[in-house]
Amino acid sequence: MRKQLMSFGAAFSGIWNAVRSEGHLRFHLVAAVYVIVFSFFYDLSKSQWAVLLFLIGSIIAAELFNTAIENVCDLVTKKRNSHIKTAKDVSAAAVLILSAVAVAIAFVFYFDIVRIQYIAAFFISRPWLLILFVLSLIISVVFIGGFKFKKK
Repeated sequence: MRKQLMSFGAAFSGIWNAVRSEGHLRFHLVAAVYVIVFSFFYDLSKSQWAVLLFLIGSIIAAELFNTAIENVCDLVTKKRNSHIKTAKDVSAAAVLILSAVAVAIAFVFYFDIVRIQYIAAFFISRPWLLILFVLSLIISVVFIGGFKFKKK
């Protein structure tokens, strides 16, 4: 039992280290929050929710794999090496492809002019929520890249 708990601790430590060091991961986390929040304005089926949650988890996992690959490559050598470059480029490409698919699926799920107008009217008619939304965007930009987390 202790070994399993330590494994969870190591996993959470890995997530925290990646969040601190990887701006792309922070971007994906922020995007996931907004996708989930705005999903409540739509009548998504259980299957659509499952697809969204699976995509969010997959993108975050892919970004974590990419970070792990980059760290191992940097450990092997800091010198220019075509194999290291290929490994890093391919792992980044995997995240890019998965993200592009997620954007396409989000477009299919969310692109409804009437619903978008409803959401805009919802926020405009509630100025305090609009202010809160704008503040959340500012906080998100700062979180994603406006400052550097300390690395160990």
